[in-house]
Amino acid sequence: MHFLQQLTEARGVPGYEQEVRTLMEEELSKLGAAIQYDGLGSIFGKKPGTASNPRVLVAGHLDEVGFMVSEITKGGYLRFAPLGGWWSQVLLSQRVQIVTERRSYTGVIGSKPPHILTLEERNKVYPIREMYIDVGARSDEQVKEWGIQVGDPVVPICPFEIMPDGDTILAKALDNRMGCYMAVEVLRQLQMTDHPNTIIAGATVQEEVGLRGAQTAPYEVKPDVAFALDVGVAEDGPGQEGSGKAKLGEGPLLTFLDASMIPNIPLRNLVVKTAEENNIPYQTETMLGGGTDAGKFHLYHRGIPSMVVGVAARYIHSHTSMISKRDLENGIRLLVEVIKKLNTETVRQLTHYIG
Repeated sequence: MHFLQQLTEARGVPGYEQEVRTLMEEELSKLGAAIQYDGLGSIFGKKPGTASNPRVLVAGHLDEVGFMVSEITKGGYLRFAPLGGWWSQVLLSQRVQIVTERRSYTGVIGSKPPHILTLEERNKVYPIREMYIDVGARSDEQVKEWGIQVGDPVVPICPFEIMPDGDTILAKALDNRMGCYMAVEVLRQLQMTDHPNTIIAGATVQEEVGLRGAQTAPYEVKPDVAFALDVGVAEDGPGQEGSGKAKLGEGPLLTFLDASMIPNIPLRNLVVKTAEENNIPYQTETMLGGGTDAGKFHLYHRGIPSMVVGVAARYIHSHTSMISKRDLENGIRLLVEVIKKLNTETVRQLTHYIG
């Protein structure tokens, strides 16, 4: 879990993914992969198995939801703009890091104590535009002396921890450092077995602000099949229980529908069949909201078979989140078994209508 801890504690909001990219480059290089980048900063390690084709892409995304400093007030407080989707109710009194060129500063998203709230304020959900970050400065001049500027990234704070059950992982940015971890571990495990294809493992940039790296990356790596490795929403808290809802610990999550894509059906069926053949538990997800990098991957060139494989996660798009280590391990195992089947003929059959 050390590598996953490094990934989650690295700071990488959209457009500022360098720390995470460096960690990925180090691990992919250790595995002997040829490193590739697109022009936006997405990173991939390419390594052939027993054949150069087909080319199979397994990719998480480097970025996490966060903020950018948008204004420095005369009193030394920082206004901020969201990078990615946030619900403002999860923000007040949370600690953040402002990352400057010289060093980082801890701040807190300011809130009034209940003693002085009016009745109207108590019932109001504050919009982000009215919030501010307090870094302990006395003036805008002091903030500038410290090197904090408009445009600096702001990153949530939450240390990595494995909970007492030994399975539940708590950390920030599991959306989607979990996917980065899966991509590297799939490549690592495929070193130990033959696979009739070339693996391209890595992660895109700027997913949280519009799947931007996923639009440019395929032009660099030219995949024939793509798997986006991402989290889905766990709905297993009090009041959320129900048949078919994703839960922690019940297996990797296969997305059958989201707002950005319907997966290639033969590929979907192959993944399900492989899970059942290998006694790997799995869950399915159908969501009308949200999307993943597969929403862009599958539109590359003439269109390529794509699917989302990931894990259920609690509390995403907040300062902290939770996933199951067991789900993570089973997701990696499932991808390895599927990739071992992806030879030229199998991939051709995924789009048999082309001829």
